[in-house]
Amino acid sequence: MTHTSASAIDALVAAAEPAAPKPLADLLPRLDRAGLLADAPDVAGATVSGVTEDSRRAGGGRLFVAVPGFHVDGHGYVRAAAAAGASAALVEHLVGHRVDAVTDMPQIVVRDARAALAVAAAWWYGDPARELGVIGITGTDGKTTTSFLAAAALEAAGLATGLVGTVETRVGGTRERHATHVTTPGAPELQATLRAMVSAGDQAAVLETTSHALELGRVAGISYDAAVFTNLTHEHLELHGTFERYRDAKVRLFEMLAGQAKTTAARQWPKVAVINLDDASAPWFVRAAEAAGANVVGYGAAAGAAVRPTRVQEDAQRLRIAYDAPSGPGEVSLRLAGRFNVHNSLAVVALGEGLGLDPASVRAGLEAVTGVPGRMERIDAGQPFGVIVDYAHSPASLETVLDLLGPVASAAGGGLIVVFGSAGERDTAKRAVMGRVAGERCRLVIAADEDPRGEDGAAIVAEIVAGAVSAGRIAGVDALGIPDRRAAIREALARARPGDIVLLAGKGHEATILYADHALPWDEAVVARQTLAVMGWSLGG
Repeated sequence: MTHTSASAIDALVAAAEPAAPKPLADLLPRLDRAGLLADAPDVAGATVSGVTEDSRRAGGGRLFVAVPGFHVDGHGYVRAAAAAGASAALVEHLVGHRVDAVTDMPQIVVRDARAALAVAAAWWYGDPARELGVIGITGTDGKTTTSFLAAAALEAAGLATGLVGTVETRVGGTRERHATHVTTPGAPELQATLRAMVSAGDQAAVLETTSHALELGRVAGISYDAAVFTNLTHEHLELHGTFERYRDAKVRLFEMLAGQAKTTAARQWPKVAVINLDDASAPWFVRAAEAAGANVVGYGAAAGAAVRPTRVQEDAQRLRIAYDAPSGPGEVSLRLAGRFNVHNSLAVVALGEGLGLDPASVRAGLEAVTGVPGRMERIDAGQPFGVIVDYAHSPASLETVLDLLGPVASAAGGGLIVVFGSAGERDTAKRAVMGRVAGERCRLVIAADEDPRGEDGAAIVAEIVAGAVSAGRIAGVDALGIPDRRAAIREALARARPGDIVLLAGKGHEATILYADHALPWDEAVVARQTLAVMGWSLGG
């Protein structure tokens, strides 16, 4: 595969755009079948040349969907969309009159604009998910690594595979790193990418499917063939409110497996639910999958798991995993560190079992993955202490990574230093919890900006420091608040002793730090290498 600039994927997506307008009347029955159509004027003769929720992109006869947002309401932009050249609008309530006297643009009333946007986008792009095997991966942690492993396994099994996820998008063998912080894009962009995959010859698509995407309807209308559940811990309560609602949002992915098995040009795709039975929330996912009529393939050490580890050997570079599966015993040598990757790899083995892929090909795919950007990425400039960049940004993932690195540092005669933050305008309850988790495990905790957005970064940092203090750290001594992330990393590396491990957590692969009025370009690994170079360490930099 080739890594390319953003323009290459954009060009593939643009080339796959439908060339001819479609009659707007053809969309109405689909909205009606989905239970979304409330009222519509006569749209005979009206055509659509695209679908968007952005009034600035509504020109050229596109259908504008007025989505009520968290900060702005799309209904306030209906007239702007009409002025830009939109052909019609989907609205939850009329703006002015049925055919507005100012805009002369038909307005179709729907019960849920977000869901209607997804239905309209799938309709416009010709339901590309019906021409692909679609694998959705959800969970709090492990989605990205599992997605990389799943795509590699599918490719090794002979299926050209696209990917949409946190780190990158892949279309027809072309790969593009993400500059944005959105894992699952909005419905029009997602459907456009799926259509581009079909046009580029992909036969399968792996989609990281977040709770946001499920809650906000971004993936409505996608025909999923397999769903993978990694785990569930405290995260994203700013959107869902409670852990139970967060869980229920993710369970929807498994409910979406309902329906007939799909046959594409490549193969038949059975409905498969791959579930981590070691997770306490597994029963909810199992029940949803069974109700949908999917074949449940459990993995883990729990009783009833179809794919079970029998032996695990690990060192600083590899994991060797022996396992039992319905197709027979197997062994895989994974070029990834971290015992948590046992579950990630077994999830893909279970996926292969459920889809009927060749087990040897699945193992070959797993063994071909050399790493995932921003996931346990080692920074080696010849310094006498370790530096690790990782995306851990929840209490559970931070705890897991620190518990993995702690014994390694101890064996080398050192301790742990961590730099991390917590996103603004997101789950606030986890901040002090993460501070406590770090304070219990690290000799030095430094809280820094992650993505403050519209919040006061210093206040977020103070909440984290308070959590570390609750675990016995001393504010200003071994629990520091340094919002400037570059300065925080500089302080951490300056205080590192031989044998220590410095964990830079929370940003991972991300290319920016988001503030209220700007996005600061950022590359955590590059900043770490630059800082080490200033300190006199540049080997391998």
